[in-house]
Amino acid sequence: MPVIESEEHKALRAAVSALGHKYGRAYFTRTVEEGRPATELWAKAAELGYLGVNLPEEYGGGGGGISELSIVLEELGAAGCPLLLMVVSPAICGTVIARFGSEEQKRDWLPALADGTRTMAFGITEPDAGSNSHRITTTARRDPATGDWLLTGRKVFVSGVDIADATLIVGRTEDTRTGRLKPCLFIVPRDTPGFQRHQIDMELSAAEKQFELVLDDVRLPGDALVGDEDAGLLQLFAGLNPERIMTAAFAIGMGRFALSRAVEYARDRTVWKAPIGSHQAIAHPLAQAHIDLELARLMMQKAAHLYDAGDDIGAGEAANMAKYAAAEACVKAVDQAVHTLGGNGLTREFGLASLITAARVSRIAPVSREMILNYVSHQTLGLPKSY
Repeated sequence: MPVIESEEHKALRAAVSALGHKYGRAYFTRTVEEGRPATELWAKAAELGYLGVNLPEEYGGGGGGISELSIVLEELGAAGCPLLLMVVSPAICGTVIARFGSEEQKRDWLPALADGTRTMAFGITEPDAGSNSHRITTTARRDPATGDWLLTGRKVFVSGVDIADATLIVGRTEDTRTGRLKPCLFIVPRDTPGFQRHQIDMELSAAEKQFELVLDDVRLPGDALVGDEDAGLLQLFAGLNPERIMTAAFAIGMGRFALSRAVEYARDRTVWKAPIGSHQAIAHPLAQAHIDLELARLMMQKAAHLYDAGDDIGAGEAANMAKYAAAEACVKAVDQAVHTLGGNGLTREFGLASLITAARVSRIAPVSREMILNYVSHQTLGLPKSY
């Protein structure tokens, strides 16, 4: 794995950074306050080829991988414009369809996901399942008369369902040999009869709203199933590993934005005839935040490299570690940035206060820090399970 970024990656990083700073935090905050997504920035990023940089060229993408897409999200976040839907639409859904979808599904969805004209949400979390995907109760059964699928169940904390053209739903079908339920993925268009959504009242300010979904015998054609009914966890984790890597990029970008605001303030704010950044009590915590963010980025790059190389097992471990490290680094960077600015850190002018809750989300979604520690303790270290 290359430790130093290639010239192509450096050029991509610089170009995306320029786009992000053209819009900036003020634009992004305004869209959130108006209760709408950052559609103008989304469209421009798509026009420049950034949204579909990870998707196959033959379907309108850039032919890159999660390595390139994570750079895009990180740099937009570092400019104050973190596009959460990038974690879901091109990263999870686009990747799953590109790897496992039928030719018809690829032609139908990938070009539109790449050019930003269509988006897709992702529904996995359930009220009684939480982090345990083995307890998913949303079930899919065949209608023997028509061959259609019938989906029944509930999902919670699904982002952007109201603006997405469809949602990739994780359900379970019964194995005819064992009777056990196995995970499968279904594309559910937004206006499908029986597919209900209810907005969850969140205190978190975000462009994408959160929803509870209710599926009441939602009828889908047979070709709504993505991939092989018997592939099970392989297909599911093909989407979850990119989700963790992109969440790390999301967190690192936010952390870098907060740190840059704090550093700029510490250089300019003068007390007792010296900039406050000259005092080690201010400088050292900011330096530590920078180190933690850089270390998290290295693990994220490793995870992305392994995933793009086809090493799903290695990528699973690295993706979890990257998400953990990035979330911890982000929370600390935001906290230290707010502390550096004092009262100004809570003003609208500097755009940091809203990151306090946003950064905290990266610790609990899409998987909690405790579940990652569980994963590392028994998968990597070989310790017995506690659950």
